Amino acid sequence: MTSRLFSVLAGFPVTVADVEQVVIRGRLTLGVLVAYAGGPPTGTGGTLGALWTAVERIAEDLGMELELSTGSMAKEQRRRGRLHVSVLGAPLQPAAMAGIAGRIAAAGANIDRIERLAHYPVTCIELAVSGADPDALRAALSIEAAAQQVDVAVQRSGLYRRAKKLIVMDVDSTLIQGEVIELLARHAGCLDEVEKVTAAAMRGELDFAASLRERVALLAGLSEDVFERVRSEVVLTPGARTLVRTLKRLDYRFAIVSGGFTQITDSLVAELGIDYSAANTLEVVDGKLTGRVIGEIVDRPGKARALERFAAQAGIPINQTVAIGDGANDLDMIAAAGLGIAFNAKPVVRQAADTAVTVPYLDSILYLLGIPRAEVEAADAEDGLHTTLT
Repeated sequence: MTSRLFSVLAGFPVTVADVEQVVIRGRLTLGVLVAYAGGPPTGTGGTLGALWTAVERIAEDLGMELELSTGSMAKEQRRRGRLHVSVLGAPLQPAAMAGIAGRIAAAGANIDRIERLAHYPVTCIELAVSGADPDALRAALSIEAAAQQVDVAVQRSGLYRRAKKLIVMDVDSTLIQGEVIELLARHAGCLDEVEKVTAAAMRGELDFAASLRERVALLAGLSEDVFERVRSEVVLTPGARTLVRTLKRLDYRFAIVSGGFTQITDSLVAELGIDYSAANTLEVVDGKLTGRVIGEIVDRPGKARALERFAAQAGIPINQTVAIGDGANDLDMIAAAGLGIAFNAKPVVRQAADTAVTVPYLDSILYLLGIPRAEVEAADAEDGLHTTLT
């Protein structure tokens, strides 16, 4: 269809101003905008009527429906405030799209293009929007997202979005499922007490450094053999491997920063090929944990400092970084990064972050960066891999 249409148009003195094609469930919609100057086009087919007749004949041959409209073409103006609005749902209901589109319209903005980036295990629809104030639209869509139980991200489009080259991620309950200190506490027989303190610290109710020392003290006397057992118990968040693997293919730098412990995070660095890491180190004397941490504690300010340090080492501006976390001790690095993402986070973190992801799949973050699932799977297939939620 495309070849035959343009072959016919080649016989007329027209230029191609725009082309757009979409296929949904086997139904193709092809739109072509052609321009001409100095009156209706003439050529081997004659007048504009001849062009219409020629195109109509192609449509009839191929069983296609045809629509033609004409009009003057003013010079296209660059639209202000170009944004990308990403909508994630599992499942994504029509009411959610209606609500999001309604909020965009109410903001006086326009949806220029709609594209699907993923259809499983979550559905992600990306809308190119123009004419909106980013902060005002983000606030309005945040309210709608909560009402519709979907995730919505609003980002500036263009080179700014494509330039992010450093991902800095929390570890416990983000890169991995659960908290390492709770795995250690289970072996020490003090899980209930540690769980209560950890939950309060992640909600921001306790000073992180003080709460960490309190919890670590309960581990005194454990054999250092516990690290090997805990490493075998660590479970990556679904989509973690896919996220890291895909971004590394695109030459992103990847870092982890953790209020947990190097005795566990070092193995994750080796396993996933992570570029930078920062975490606390548990003191071990004569093969036993002393209940103390060695050196400066990686707390809330420490995580932000680590992000800045990693960015400097990679030669990447701070505004080209992405920070991902779930707890109150991630707030400073989320605020410092160019894009802060709350992943299945506590309410205080969701409110502070640029966007929140509540689906349990870490590779959903790829869609916020404009990377379609089909391209991820194609790259995996070329490498002989099967894309899974790991």
